[in-house]
Amino acid sequence: MSSPTFEQEVAESRAYLMKFARLQLRNESWAEDAVSETVLAAIAKPQAFERRAQLRTWLVGILKHKIVDALRQHGREVTLSQGEDDEADPLDYLPFKADGHFAERPADWGNPEQDLDNRQFMRILEACTEKLPPVQGRLFLMREWLEMGSEEICKELSLTPTNLYVQLHRARLRLRECLELNWFARRDAA
Repeated sequence: MSSPTFEQEVAESRAYLMKFARLQLRNESWAEDAVSETVLAAIAKPQAFERRAQLRTWLVGILKHKIVDALRQHGREVTLSQGEDDEADPLDYLPFKADGHFAERPADWGNPEQDLDNRQFMRILEACTEKLPPVQGRLFLMREWLEMGSEEICKELSLTPTNLYVQLHRARLRLRECLELNWFARRDAA
């Protein structure tokens, strides 16, 4: 049996790329466009893949650029998932003292770097990220996953730096709470 061709290997990565693009863009048609452009770019210049990295890693690198292009193209548009609730601000229900410190010490996170290697943890992190409100999720993904600079994000979305930092802080608080409930608390109970 012959090994798959480069085009077949790229085509087999499409589902993985779609998952990544959906998470980043939160819009099915934008994600489909970004993945299609990625696949076309990869197939058009197979010589650019020098096999110094895994194929998926290389394709995700291309996809990141396509996602940034899509975000720029669609400007401040935000799509909402059906049935999405406008959750309360995490600052409203996290137990803080008057001096701003936690009233109760947060759960021990153990060794988060070790957990990054765990596929189940990554699935829960992805689910928690998907549950973020659209604006916070988009900003968080642009900053942390696409590694865009704060200045660039503010320029692209016409935000003030203060607003960006507040939204990122809120997104991180929500992610922390979600991970504590759905990963760290379960792990500690086991």
